[in-house]
Amino acid sequence: MASRTSLALCWAMASYAILVIPTIYGAEMYSYRSHWPAVRPPLQRPANRAYSSRSGDWLPATATWYGSSTGTGSDGGACGYGDLSASHFGRHVSAGSPVLFQAGFGCGACYQVKCSLRGICSPYPVTVVITDECPGGYCASGKTHFDMGGAAFSAMASSTQSTQGLLNAGVVQVLYRRVPCSYGRGTTISFQVNDGATNFWFSMLIRYVGGAGIVATVDLMEGGQWRKMEHLWGAYWCLNEGPLTAPFSIKITTSSGTSVNAFNVIPADWAPGQTYYSHVNF
Repeated sequence: MASRTSLALCWAMASYAILVIPTIYGAEMYSYRSHWPAVRPPLQRPANRAYSSRSGDWLPATATWYGSSTGTGSDGGACGYGDLSASHFGRHVSAGSPVLFQAGFGCGACYQVKCSLRGICSPYPVTVVITDECPGGYCASGKTHFDMGGAAFSAMASSTQSTQGLLNAGVVQVLYRRVPCSYGRGTTISFQVNDGATNFWFSMLIRYVGGAGIVATVDLMEGGQWRKMEHLWGAYWCLNEGPLTAPFSIKITTSSGTSVNAFNVIPADWAPGQTYYSHVNF
């Protein structure tokens, strides 16, 4: 009951942050509003069917593309990552159907995807990161579908000459498999404090989780005590058990069951909207 109450309070404060905080701190959060569900879906832990494929197990799906043919599809998206072009996610990103997105728990998962159109598709896969959700159309009815940014979709072509043919195909049959995430040497997990965060309602966005990529649970240490955070939306987590006194250590456990502890990553003088970089990753 306490957990449900905490989650309800997190959502109540999040609603306040959407409606009120932008008028105080600017309209940055509005770039995500269109992706928020009209009715909050039940939160689910990552399901097995989309996430448990062993290395080498290719599964069937479909793929489309959106946005610019050389772009990332959209900036922001239902994971809340913001401007992807200026991030370690790179240009090879994708929105996932609800089967992949998993009410936000699928944010940050990495997949290899390859198409099979003869004379057009490369035999080599492209690796994409889930950064958004595609809820309708090809993504509906429990289908596994990747709505890829144009750059990622184009990368499945066998040559520069065949790229336009692939783009013109629109929707293609693909094979995919889950793979570990790697953002390059030296890239560590980062934590962006929500614009509406306070000492009583602390919320943050988590980026660049390597390895399994999917965050299953998050714990915050304050005053020597670990407190379980609630999944808010996308890649955002929150804690509504104030007053809280920083610094905070953050423990992340991924869907594979492995954990890392970012010791005192949130400093005593933390500020809303600021990003803090840890020294750890998987």
